[in-house]
Amino acid sequence: MKTLDLDAERALAKDFLSNFANADGEAKYMNILQDVANHKIRAIQIDLQDLINYKDLDEEFLVRVTENTRRYIGVFSTAIDELMPEPTEAFPDDDHDILMTQRTEDPTENADGSDPHQHMPPEIKRYYQVYIRAPSKGRPFTIREVKASHIGQLVRISGIITRCSDVKPLMQVAVYTCEDCGFEIYQEVTARNFMPLFECPSKRCDINKRKGNLILQLRASKFLKFQEAKIQELAEHVPKGHIPRSMTVHFRGELTRKVAPGDIVELSGIFLPIPYTGFRALRAGLVADTYMEAMSVTHFKKKYEEYELKGDEEEQIASLAEDGDIYNKLAQSLAPEIYGHEDIKKALLLLLVGAPHRKLKDGMKIRGDLHICLMGDPGVAKSQLLKHIINVAPRGVYTTGRGSSGVGLTAAVQKDPVTNEMVLEGGALVLADMGICAIDEFDKMDESDRTAIHEVMEQQTVSIAKAGITTSLNARTAILAAANPAWGRYDLRRTPAENINLPPALLSRFDLLWLILDRADMESDLDMAKHVVYVHQNKEPPPLGFTPLEPSILRAYISAARRLSPYVPRELEEYIATAYSSIRQEEAKSNAPHSYTTVRTLLSILRISAALARLRFSETVGQSDVDEALRLMQMSKFSLYSDERQKSGLDAISHIYSILRDEAARANSMDLSYAHALNWISRKGYSEAQLKECLEEYAALNVWQIHPHTFDIRFIDA
Repeated sequence: MKTLDLDAERALAKDFLSNFANADGEAKYMNILQDVANHKIRAIQIDLQDLINYKDLDEEFLVRVTENTRRYIGVFSTAIDELMPEPTEAFPDDDHDILMTQRTEDPTENADGSDPHQHMPPEIKRYYQVYIRAPSKGRPFTIREVKASHIGQLVRISGIITRCSDVKPLMQVAVYTCEDCGFEIYQEVTARNFMPLFECPSKRCDINKRKGNLILQLRASKFLKFQEAKIQELAEHVPKGHIPRSMTVHFRGELTRKVAPGDIVELSGIFLPIPYTGFRALRAGLVADTYMEAMSVTHFKKKYEEYELKGDEEEQIASLAEDGDIYNKLAQSLAPEIYGHEDIKKALLLLLVGAPHRKLKDGMKIRGDLHICLMGDPGVAKSQLLKHIINVAPRGVYTTGRGSSGVGLTAAVQKDPVTNEMVLEGGALVLADMGICAIDEFDKMDESDRTAIHEVMEQQTVSIAKAGITTSLNARTAILAAANPAWGRYDLRRTPAENINLPPALLSRFDLLWLILDRADMESDLDMAKHVVYVHQNKEPPPLGFTPLEPSILRAYISAARRLSPYVPRELEEYIATAYSSIRQEEAKSNAPHSYTTVRTLLSILRISAALARLRFSETVGQSDVDEALRLMQMSKFSLYSDERQKSGLDAISHIYSILRDEAARANSMDLSYAHALNWISRKGYSEAQLKECLEEYAALNVWQIHPHTFDIRFIDA
């Protein structure tokens, strides 16, 4: 292998940095260097995609950069030092600049060129950091695919961040002053730990036979921001029967604070070994550990606040907002593979949008997040809806009731493996802060664990007093729970309260409680079966009459809607108050109420109305929003009302009449053929004899006329 000529490599790097032009013909990297010289930015990202697109590309140089990245960061840094332009704008001097001016103006002190420790290392002069970013084409590696052959190379991996340390200062150059000769001595630190110098190595101390005492100058030393994180494989990348692997990632400089636990990210970085030191080395023997030094971070899902709409997305959202039917279209775009559940999808859409948080002058907070509970028979696609919502939401955590303990949901106190201190590790609800937490099998949770959720749902904090740590963590999360009724299936012979089997304190915290009953109905069962078979055959939902929106467009639309903060106008106060009091009256009269109506229900109406106003991009809540909020609250118990109608003895004849009337209204016609009528009522489980009886009875009442031979029906327009 030929020896590496670093001067030639530096010349190649300089040529690329000074001559590369982007699509607009501007010198991309020279503009970045000018910003660095003006102290506007501290990070210089060299994108290898630019190196691939460079007109005078040297293929071998590209391969060398990819396979020996750590060394080439040094090469590029030296090239940048030589190319660095003069600042064009004034900026305030900080300690670093004052120290540097003093060092450069006073070189006589350190002109004693005998000792390498006395040469000022280039790192201490640099205001910037260089990162080499891997090209984004192709599939990133999974953690399992990064092998020993990749050591020292630039690799791209994807995964989920499971834990993050605090950001701490990491020493890069230690600076000492000698008490005897007054020289400044520099020591570069390349590892996580180092041996400080104690004796002055300068020539003057050597001639005087003095072992000058060195004092570490922390103000003059150079520190870097340093953060350690753990990245774990995504569930879909783990082979059968294996457990997910994880890798340590080191973030330095400007890359710190870019990730948080629970983020799904794509990282490019250098895969490096790290030998154990101290006692761990004695225990580990010859084993070394590996880590990745991050060079760039890309988030798969951006938070709503960080969403920056691109030009075409803005146009798309503007055209969607003008569409009168946007509410229905957005709702149908949620899980189009799942048949029906239109109103539930509307409620889930409102859960994603949410209402604005209200903070009063005295510091009291009123939550804006909606909480929804789906209670239903087995096999009504509750879990699939939950999974889909987690995919659409930018920040979502999915847990199941049996698999989560109280501390797993809130926060656990653990020993930090690095510092051996007791630290708080956030649970599922804390990880889902400003997002959605989906809890499946909610009814199977232990009572003691379920109480942990009470505080989160109303106060939106998690209070901890354990192991000497007393604190309160933020958990501003919307909770979406799915549960089965008390006996697995809903038992109509028992009251709703017995079936639901959740404490009133918890039920009142849910804005909407959907009861989804699985009823045998020939017509809807046929439609559902056709839908399911179509999805199986074509791996896509049947046509909806419009193209369902992609999750990314949904996220963009919701992020734009969440920026609004609608308020309730004066004229609606009376209307909402009357609606609320009438709901309370109805409940008071009922023997077996379906829900617990409290003041929280009033707040729920306001929240749902505000979310609907946000969807319309309106600054004020309209009466239509309040009506829709009340309708959703009614519809959530709709499956119960339809059964009560049957229970209350709505006889077969009246039911057949209502079916035929509804059908005629749907067809917008006054005529109905006998064959059609028979078809409709037989689907609902009635016989031809009952139909004839109904026809005669209502003909006698002069509601319709019947053809003497064909028995076709014509409604008399009253």
